[in-house]
Amino acid sequence: MMVAMTFKSGFVAIIGRPNAGKSTLVNALVGRKVAIVSPRPQTTRNRIQGIVNRPGAQIVLVDTPGIHKPDSALGRQMMGEVHNALDGIDLLALLVDASEPFGAGDRFALEMVKRHDGPAILLLNKIDRIAKPDLLPRIAAYSKGHEFAEVIPIAALTGEGLPLLLDALVTHLPDGEPMFPAEQFTDQPERFLAAEIVREKAIHATREEIPHALMALVDSWQEGPQLIRIRVTIYVERDGQKGIVIGRGGEMLKRIGTEARKELEEILGAKTFLELLVQVKPHWRDNPALVRQLDWRLQLERLTEE
Repeated sequence: MMVAMTFKSGFVAIIGRPNAGKSTLVNALVGRKVAIVSPRPQTTRNRIQGIVNRPGAQIVLVDTPGIHKPDSALGRQMMGEVHNALDGIDLLALLVDASEPFGAGDRFALEMVKRHDGPAILLLNKIDRIAKPDLLPRIAAYSKGHEFAEVIPIAALTGEGLPLLLDALVTHLPDGEPMFPAEQFTDQPERFLAAEIVREKAIHATREEIPHALMALVDSWQEGPQLIRIRVTIYVERDGQKGIVIGRGGEMLKRIGTEARKELEEILGAKTFLELLVQVKPHWRDNPALVRQLDWRLQLERLTEE
């Protein structure tokens, strides 16, 4: 007698301190880019879902901003995104940088794990940067703070341990039907990803000078039969920062636009015309009304109303 195969599906929230590698991990597991990546901490500002389809299972990964103590309207919204990500999930994954010593920030992250009513797993990332014997004290430090269902060492950048991780995630998911079509890999609209890619290129181009003061929003999106026209405004907080983003003779802005356009054409599969503007919005990170515009869900509601 044939036994019907059960399908498993569910939500897995990935939380951790800034720069632990959450977005890199989500992109690696999904197999394509759904979240921008930068060496600067606190790059991710929204909850972003990446969808992994496997035979007999669908894993919905929820990427989150880095856990930190907020000191601005932007920081408070980011931490609100982390808390919201824990609602209705089936599994919580705490991702930690195994190459860094256990500290106060890790204790803060563990407190969030303790408040989660459900199974949690510990992922020790960047094991390619640490000697294997040094992993044991790291594991012991976290295990003292919480009893994890599983502890899995990984290296998101190289792929080490990721097949084992995917198997473990499926094991902990409940039986259920897929929540998204098999061809879908993220829940975020293309226009939000376009703004994020522009911000990513601007962060890389300006390096350590103004990453947290950068905001990018899509002003217009027009799809024609042979060309997609996108206009994005990059917001900064001071005139000096605007000068850095534009660069001498507009060279920096041109570089940002060229790199963003090339990546967007790969993602969208269409020829793209990208127009970039730069505008100063003083203290925008402390302005709740401006910060709310970064939530693509609210942007989508506004566009639907229009």
